[in-house]
Amino acid sequence: MRDPYDILGVSKGASEADIKKAFRSLAKKHHPDTKGGDATAQKKFQEISGAYDILGDKEKRAKFDRGEIDASGNPRGFDPRSHGGFEGNPFGGRGGFQHTWSGGETAEGFHPEDILSELFGGGGGGGGRRRRARPGETYEMSVTVSFADAAKGGTRRVYMPDGREVDVRIPVGLRDGQQIRLKGQGGEGRNGGPRGDILLNVAVSPHPYLTRDSNDLRMDLPITLQEAVLGGKITVPTLTGSVALSVAANSNSGTVLRLKGKGIPAHGNEAAGNLYVKLVVALPDGADAELRKFAESWTANYNPRAKLR
Repeated sequence: MRDPYDILGVSKGASEADIKKAFRSLAKKHHPDTKGGDATAQKKFQEISGAYDILGDKEKRAKFDRGEIDASGNPRGFDPRSHGGFEGNPFGGRGGFQHTWSGGETAEGFHPEDILSELFGGGGGGGGRRRRARPGETYEMSVTVSFADAAKGGTRRVYMPDGREVDVRIPVGLRDGQQIRLKGQGGEGRNGGPRGDILLNVAVSPHPYLTRDSNDLRMDLPITLQEAVLGGKITVPTLTGSVALSVAANSNSGTVLRLKGKGIPAHGNEAAGNLYVKLVVALPDGADAELRKFAESWTANYNPRAKLR
C-alpha cells in the first residue's frame, strides 16, 4: 500500500481537520456506490479508507510516523501470509484488502462511519453498515456546598448545561474535592446510545468556627476569666444543636475537652466522629474598670513562664 499521506493528498504536518476534510472529499468522489460498483472505484475507495484508518487515528498515525507500523497498519516486518491472512473487501465478496474501522473517535469527535452515513443516506456505505450506538458526552461541573450539608448530608439543586434543574443528594461526610457522579444526566446519546454522565467537582464552604479533622470536628471556645477560674456549665453549638459542656474550675486556655459523637455523623462503615473543644480565655472588649482594679490589687504568686527557662 502506498504512503497514506500521498493517498489522501495531505502533508505530514496536516492537522486532524485537514485529514478529515481530505477523506470526506475523496470518499464522496470514489465511493463505489456512485460508480455503479466499478472495480477500479472499489479498489480506489479501499485505498482511501485504509489511509484514513491510519491517519484518522491519533495513536496509529503516531506509530506510522515513528516507523512502528507500515501503511497497512501492520508492524514493520509483518508477513500476512504467515499469519493466516485473507482477502476481502468492505462491501462483501472477494478481491482486495479487508478494511475495518478501528471504532475509535478521531479528530474533533468525528467517527469515520458517520461520514459514510452522512454522504450515502444513513447506511454507512454499500455494505449496509449499521451505525454504532454511542453514549452521550460526560460533562464536568463545579458546585459549592455548605459545611453543614457536607457533614450531615442533604440536597442541593444544580442547573444542568441544557437548562434542566436536578436535585442532587449530598451524602453524609462528603469531603472537599470529592466528586459526585450523576449517571445519565449528561449529553444525549447517539444512534440510540445512553445519555452520558455529569461529574460534579465539590468544594465545601468553610465554617465560621468549626474545622474538620478526618471525621472529627474541632473548634475554639471562648470563655470568660470567671468561667476559667470558677468552672461551670457552658453552652456549646454543634452540628445537631447546642449542648451543655462542663468546664472544671481553674481551666487554662488551651485545655481540650471532648464531646463524643458530635463530629461527622456515622456513614457507611465509619463511626461518628467527636467534637474537640479548645478553651480560650477571652477578656472583655474595651476597658473594664472592675477587672482592672482587681488585677491591680491582685498579687500573683505564680510564674506562667517558668517552664520556658
